[in-house]
Amino acid sequence: MSLKHSPQSSVIRGNFLDITQTVTQANDIKNHVRYIEDGVMITCEGKITWFGTWDDGQPYLPQGVTVQHYPNELILPGFIDTHIHYPQTEMVGAYGEQLLNWLNTYTFPTELKFKDKTYADKIAAIFIQELLKNGTTTALVFGTVHPQSIDALFEEAEKFDMRLIAGKVMMDRHAPEELCDTAEQSYQDSKALIEKWHGKGRALYAITPRFAPTSTPEQLSKAGQLKQEFPDVYVHTHLSENKDEIAWVKSLFPERKNYLDVYNYYGLTGNRSVFAHCVHLEEDEWQCMHQTDSAIAFCPTSNLFLGSGLFSLKQAWDKQVKVGLGTDIGAGTSFSQLQTLNEAYKVQQLQGEKLSAFESLYHATLGGAKSLDLDDKLGNFNIGKEADCIVIQFNATALQHLRQSEAKGIEDRLFALFTMGDDRNIHTTYIHGKIAYTQKPH
Repeated sequence: MSLKHSPQSSVIRGNFLDITQTVTQANDIKNHVRYIEDGVMITCEGKITWFGTWDDGQPYLPQGVTVQHYPNELILPGFIDTHIHYPQTEMVGAYGEQLLNWLNTYTFPTELKFKDKTYADKIAAIFIQELLKNGTTTALVFGTVHPQSIDALFEEAEKFDMRLIAGKVMMDRHAPEELCDTAEQSYQDSKALIEKWHGKGRALYAITPRFAPTSTPEQLSKAGQLKQEFPDVYVHTHLSENKDEIAWVKSLFPERKNYLDVYNYYGLTGNRSVFAHCVHLEEDEWQCMHQTDSAIAFCPTSNLFLGSGLFSLKQAWDKQVKVGLGTDIGAGTSFSQLQTLNEAYKVQQLQGEKLSAFESLYHATLGGAKSLDLDDKLGNFNIGKEADCIVIQFNATALQHLRQSEAKGIEDRLFALFTMGDDRNIHTTYIHGKIAYTQKPH
């Protein structure tokens, strides 16, 4: 009964952990945790064709395929980053500003460099390598205002057959003139990029107004027109990150009842709309997020670094709003979702709330997939899903080895990993069933 050998087949053996289905309450996650010691995942042409215990999988093993065996590691679904800026890779850890000054002082000058396609190619290659090295297999990514910044990124991701969502920034005011497009130009450029990239291989496109203050009403109207014309593309922008930003939006759009109402009015909310941050939402905004099935990208390292505030996961669960995890490079300080979860835990602690290891795993994998409307394709090891996974080593440092030696069960081990881990813990990253990154031996 063994499956025929196919050059596109792979067999991965080891200890697997995932969440089997999406949930509507955090305390329900533990009921859907699947941990298989000595399991096997069989893939063909990038999809999972069989998954279960090693013993049960024997009849299904393809003939002649080498088994990749990781007896001492943990295999997780690939991490999903729901908000990150690839042009800001080189300016991580820029000192001393809050959001609006930070944009003017650091971000805009850096993004000007991306008018040069050769430069964009160089940073795109570094960016994709950093994602893979940190176990991130899917990301929702900001480019710059330059269309070539998106060509560079998708071209690099295509080399790995990587599931990536990205879009060029739409920005026609309140930024340096060289970084501004116009309402019509942003529409034409975005439309051309959608037609070129959306649905090509595993690439998907996101309509990307930077945030309401840097788009005129005319440009937001054009963004809404794009969403009407291409209803299955994404919308990716920022919302309610910083109190000064919120006040600015109210002064620019006095006719709208709140910040989210600006986007909602122009048709930019919906089940493929992702709003980064959402630290200071009003009650009406929570209701609108829920009613439109829009999603939040929670970016703890960025919110702490820029002093923006503390995001409440409890509110999101209470209001039934989808949440994914975002590193938000370069206001965020690490590509690592392990480090991002470390800070996410502390953000909840500061509000008197808890963030369990299994809830953390959910937000970084299946919950992130749900927030991107990709939970039918990504996020766990269910048969038929795309075979993106990561192999984690628990003991990347002497201190981790000591802590893990005292761990009591898989949940404790996972929590210690999420608290102490970083890129050194990522042993191997698989994209579409193939090894895309493996750590060099020390």
